[in-house]
Amino acid sequence: MATEIDELIEQLKTTSVSAGNSKTTNLLCEISATKDPKLFDKHELADCFLELTQCEDTNVRKEAAKCIAEITKSEVQRKKFTKRDIIAAFLECLRQVPTPDGSMELPIQICRALGNICYLNDEARDLILELEGDAVLLQLLDIASIDDVANAAQFIKVRGGLLSNYLLGGEGLAKRAMELGVMKKLQAIIATGASNVEVHEDLLLNTLPLLSILTENVADLNFEASLNIQLSRILAASTNPDLAEMCLELLHYQAESDEVKLLLAKDGLCETIYNLLEKYKTLASTSEARALMKLACELIVLILTGDESMHYLYTTTLLKNMVDWLDSSDIDLLTTGVLALGNFARTDSHCIYFVEQQTMNKLLEVLAKNNGVKDDVRLQHALLSALRNLVIPKPNKNAVIQAGLVQTILPMLEIHQPPVVFKLLGTLRMTVDGQEKLALELLKNKTLIEQLVHWSKSSDYAGVTGESLRLMAWLIKHAYLSKIAYALPRKGDAPAEQIADRIPLTQDYDRTSLSEFLANEGTVEAMVSMLTAQHLVMQNEALIALCILSVVYLSQAHQAGQDQAQRLQDELVKYEVGKKLAELISKSSDSMTKEIVENLQNCVNLLKSSEKLVAHLDQHNINELLKSIPILTEYCTL
Repeated sequence: MATEIDELIEQLKTTSVSAGNSKTTNLLCEISATKDPKLFDKHELADCFLELTQCEDTNVRKEAAKCIAEITKSEVQRKKFTKRDIIAAFLECLRQVPTPDGSMELPIQICRALGNICYLNDEARDLILELEGDAVLLQLLDIASIDDVANAAQFIKVRGGLLSNYLLGGEGLAKRAMELGVMKKLQAIIATGASNVEVHEDLLLNTLPLLSILTENVADLNFEASLNIQLSRILAASTNPDLAEMCLELLHYQAESDEVKLLLAKDGLCETIYNLLEKYKTLASTSEARALMKLACELIVLILTGDESMHYLYTTTLLKNMVDWLDSSDIDLLTTGVLALGNFARTDSHCIYFVEQQTMNKLLEVLAKNNGVKDDVRLQHALLSALRNLVIPKPNKNAVIQAGLVQTILPMLEIHQPPVVFKLLGTLRMTVDGQEKLALELLKNKTLIEQLVHWSKSSDYAGVTGESLRLMAWLIKHAYLSKIAYALPRKGDAPAEQIADRIPLTQDYDRTSLSEFLANEGTVEAMVSMLTAQHLVMQNEALIALCILSVVYLSQAHQAGQDQAQRLQDELVKYEVGKKLAELISKSSDSMTKEIVENLQNCVNLLKSSEKLVAHLDQHNINELLKSIPILTEYCTL
């Protein structure tokens, strides 16, 4: 085959164009029919074909361009044909499109040839730019009516391919195209396509990729509202999965803007997607179809993340549609329904409505069927996110607890996927807020506390570490703060230094839950380590927890349980509570709020109930460090 190619090339080079165009044309046809373009790699053909592209005979020029298109499928020949004269000749020809006779055969082959030369070839793209050929290429988009009906579809295809290969050259070329008005041209084409999607399907398939390329290369490219609406309408009308995917991807990018989210919500895009998914869900058997289905589902959820769009869609049929998907056997539709409801549950009134309407119970039913180690992680994460939102309003807490939320999520402690664990702990923390009875029960849950201690030390996921510590601190606070509040100084009280002496001996309450909590190794260490957490809110929560432990076990009021008190003192010293307090003051004193400073003072003075801890705190110069806190210095100088 290689020998035959060599002979053809030699004949072409020795044949005079004027000697007989039919012979030249025949040779060019044989060359372009060669199936392996790499067979031409060793030959220098650019100069020979340059002459042919400038021939007066249109048929010769067409066949020459066709040959170049085939030959430049090879990377080697792409580089060899990257010549200013060749590219200039092609651009000059494209300037004349549409041709006087209306034929698109020559423009088609030139588009193919120039498109292949541009493929992954920045040098060729730069030459086009230098020759101001980008304006010529974009001018092709203005051709709305093609007389050569037989070749119209092919021209539309190669025009799109040429422009795609050129614009893929990067940000500079894309921005230059924007300056030349490419968006206005594309919008006009898409408007035509949207008017009858079935008829103009090929036009859209070969135009939308250009929008995608521009989107990727032009920062913050915002489409006009009319274009987004047209994309939405094309999606609704099309039965072509490739076209649907393009529309979805473009709308995904545009919907990052809250303004576009609201626009698409009001245009009914989410309901359109719902109807399409309901229609085609049984056909999503291939990986490609499933990927398209997920993309559509994700767009519904994305639109719901906008506040205005969420509030608008709450008043539409989409809300009921998403509740209906809680009964779906399709994991993607089910997950989307849960994610959608989680986004709707961003206001107290919506959350209360979901509890009243038993939507919360349906979510719990789904979670009860999917709370195991082998169940879908994405669904679990979505369910916990939604339930966490539902449990935030105070009127909901008791109803959610009574419905069995805690019993349903505690088995999930066996799951060690960080995103699920993070949501699990956050959901529990929101649930115990103000729920003394539940907090007392969970403090006695050995499995839970041991797991929290483990995660607080060993998780590579910072969110899990933080939530583990916070949940332990919240359990202590909500179980016991109301019982020991009498012991904390308030405005007008005696000086805080006298706090231990002021705690009355008559106060009594059940310390069983807290004692069982402390019996778990690592719990005191966790609360001490939390003092130097990165966030002030966590530092404050640690101070409150340590205040409660000190009142319950270190005050003179608690004569029983001396062993527990001694153990607590020993562990506070062992885990260097004084050092941690010193670090807290040194690193955070400038940003401390009045509340944190008051809790810090309370904590230090409560710890001083123990002589052993007085000496320990003195070793770390805590009294002097307290005096250095700016907010306290300000009080003193007033």
